[in-house]
Amino acid sequence: MKTRLLIQLSLLLPLQCLPYARAEQADDAALHAAAERVAVTTCATCHGPEGHSYSPKFPVLAGQHPGYLLAQLQAFRAQSRGDADALGYMWGMAAPLDDSMMSALADYYSHQAPRRGPPGDARIIERGKAIYQSGDSASGVPACAACHGATAEGTEAFPRLAGQHVQYLIKQLRSFQNNMRNVAVMHGVARSLQLADMEAIANYLQSLGP
Repeated sequence: MKTRLLIQLSLLLPLQCLPYARAEQADDAALHAAAERVAVTTCATCHGPEGHSYSPKFPVLAGQHPGYLLAQLQAFRAQSRGDADALGYMWGMAAPLDDSMMSALADYYSHQAPRRGPPGDARIIERGKAIYQSGDSASGVPACAACHGATAEGTEAFPRLAGQHVQYLIKQLRSFQNNMRNVAVMHGVARSLQLADMEAIANYLQSLGP
């Protein structure tokens, strides 16, 4: 009798939980729909449709890792990312966002298809590829591929760089170099880079695609 009762309860509990599971799914779908509306109506003004920005001042977000995007949005909201564009644009944009909306926005952009950027000068790209893949021991510059991956696809901790705008990449490298973006590992990488090296690396990265 006791065994039969336990069996009946075990069959009943999933049915009782079903309405709650459906409610959670509905809430999740509503959140992601709201995030998509924010992306399309607000974020797209700077970052372009589906995260493909027209202006090289603003980064391409399509295909970026959600963990990295979430961390950046949280840094903007906390006002701990201090480069000029963060202060001028993203501190204010991120201020009203809660973590759930940030996560949904990050998820939205991570599912947009990345693209290859426009090609540049082949000789500059080849120089950039060499520094990216192997570093420059004479200048004490480590290989970028060690963290960002052989094809610059990145990870949850390190951003995808493939297909990113040249101008945006150079601006960020200079921000790391002068500690406007206070990230110790990137300051160590960027501090010995000359502008010509930054341009070469950035042109190589822009030329990469899915």
